[in-house]
Amino acid sequence: MFTGIIETLGTVIKTEQEGTNLHIWVRSNIWHELKTDQSVSHNGVCLTVTETNAAQMAHRVTAIQETLQKSSLRQLSAGSLVNLERCLRIDARLDGHFVQGHVDQVAQVANIEAAGGSWYFTFNYEPLTDNILVNKGSVCIDGTSLTVVEANNNSFSVAIIPYTYQHTLFHTYQTGNLVNLEFDIIGKYIVQLFKQYTQTNGLNIVKSKL
Repeated sequence: MFTGIIETLGTVIKTEQEGTNLHIWVRSNIWHELKTDQSVSHNGVCLTVTETNAAQMAHRVTAIQETLQKSSLRQLSAGSLVNLERCLRIDARLDGHFVQGHVDQVAQVANIEAAGGSWYFTFNYEPLTDNILVNKGSVCIDGTSLTVVEANNNSFSVAIIPYTYQHTLFHTYQTGNLVNLEFDIIGKYIVQLFKQYTQTNGLNIVKSKL
């Protein structure tokens, strides 16, 4: 479980293909605090640390085929920047929102608009019934917890302050870039409960008519 508050940016120093798996080595200023089996969010994807290397000041994680197909991690290569966040501590403040590190789908940067010291980013995505957005609701973009400014059928926008812009991947985004999306877990539960309710209620209506 994560909060969507990015701790630091890491740099991919190399990737290694092994079968359908991709091993990713990331250099960061928190490498020495990481240990094997620890969960770390990489651009919003929860991955397990499998090794650390003091000489390279880096840690290694492995992304399996399922992860690569459903996220933008497949695009990583040497030199790529990565949003990093360690898992949530129970005794810590929750400054973002509950984030699982399970990417629902990818979106594409559609527009970037400067607004006198802040920025508006618009993203296009394929609308799916299980993934919903509402104005002022929460969404996680590449591991960053953000508030939706405007939600439409197949797009949404967020406002980015200078601190977030400088300390996350947002300052690197260009139109056309792919990003990882995780929708609010509370919203997803509500959708599933509503489906179950309507399905059950529908069956009862049919039986009563018979």
